[in-house]
Amino acid sequence: MSKFYKFLAFGLFLLIGACASQKETAEPRRYVEPRFNQKAPIGLLVNKVDITSEFTPSFTRPNVEHLFPISLERAARIWATDRLEAADFGSSRTAEFIIKDASVTEQEEKAQELFRKDMLRYRATLTVVLKVIEANGSTAQTSIEAWRELGIPVDTSIDQKEKYWNEMVQNLMADFDTRMQQNINQYLNMYVKDSTSIFEY
Repeated sequence: MSKFYKFLAFGLFLLIGACASQKETAEPRRYVEPRFNQKAPIGLLVNKVDITSEFTPSFTRPNVEHLFPISLERAARIWATDRLEAADFGSSRTAEFIIKDASVTEQEEKAQELFRKDMLRYRATLTVVLKVIEANGSTAQTSIEAWRELGIPVDTSIDQKEKYWNEMVQNLMADFDTRMQQNINQYLNMYVKDSTSIFEY
């Protein structure tokens, strides 16, 4: 084989290799998961924190939570990982963070006025229970239900829908973060490390 053909064959080999490596490279995430580790963790006087979910997506409309780029259930798990910390390894107490509901429903709304577009209405609901369980089985707990609604035109593109959905989750979780910390400080303050909160009942 002449030097020219050897060079040509080698060039084709490099080109094929480059194409293959580009296909194998994973696409970067379009949406960043919500994180809460910029805040100090809430130290609970327990030896461990268990994160569980009792929510099962139905994968059938009107439920659409499975279509979200970052699900509400995933966001809640991240919150618990970032914000809750076991701070007493010598304790016999445990904490359970239980996701009861992380659903999103979609409903089409017909326009009532001429030249108005039909709308898609979304409602996202996150219900969570945080329990502290003593060695004798007695428990103390707090729960919260956070929700958010969104309305967009029915002809919104899928790319724009994902953007709106992601913003919906981010905003709901910001509200959840504030309210859950308040609940913990109010109802579980005796189990919070270095707590200075005092509430009268």
